[in-house]
Amino acid sequence: MRGGYRLFLLLLLALLPGLFHGRESAPGAVTCGSVLKLLNTRHSVRLHSHEVKYGSGSGQQSVTGVEASDDANSYWRIRGKSDSSCQRGTPVKCGQAIRLTHVNTGKNLHTHHFPSPLSNNQEVSAFGDDGEGDDLDFWIVQCSGTYWEREDAVRFKHVGTEVFLSITGEQYGHPIRGQREVHGMPAANHHNYWKAMEGVFIKPSLDPAKHDEL
Repeated sequence: MRGGYRLFLLLLLALLPGLFHGRESAPGAVTCGSVLKLLNTRHSVRLHSHEVKYGSGSGQQSVTGVEASDDANSYWRIRGKSDSSCQRGTPVKCGQAIRLTHVNTGKNLHTHHFPSPLSNNQEVSAFGDDGEGDDLDFWIVQCSGTYWEREDAVRFKHVGTEVFLSITGEQYGHPIRGQREVHGMPAANHHNYWKAMEGVFIKPSLDPAKHDEL
């Protein structure tokens, strides 16, 4: 219930500015403050987390890939390295460093020098409390144009360790049977392309001060 309530509130807050100032009729740039799901284009699974910790490595909250498109634990909020560096509704630039905060648990997408449990690549976890973690929560959006466009497949390169957010297909057993391992890989390849999918995409505010009060 607690996670579902958090998701409801964040989606409601994200949606309100769009209701007042109109939603885009066609896909555009991904913007700061938006809440979305990310699809790995090679393996057709969405980036996911949940209150299940790794039994090895860091012991932090696990991050996986799931096939279901309607799972509430697959929503992530787009944030900057600091709140001031990614103003609500501002398009995310190619090459910009962002944080991806898991909506239901408030932890940030994170990686570090632990081996991942199945493939022995680099472990990816969810870390922090209420959206605050450390310097290993930062990811650079790699795309080909000026901004991260919602229709484009992009890569996320970790600032601290320079690995790419990836899936290569390994599946977990109990208690998260069928979910895919998410990990970091040192090379850019077809396993680390992601596309923005379901979510609420914030338009630039006509009056940022009013929106910041929500």
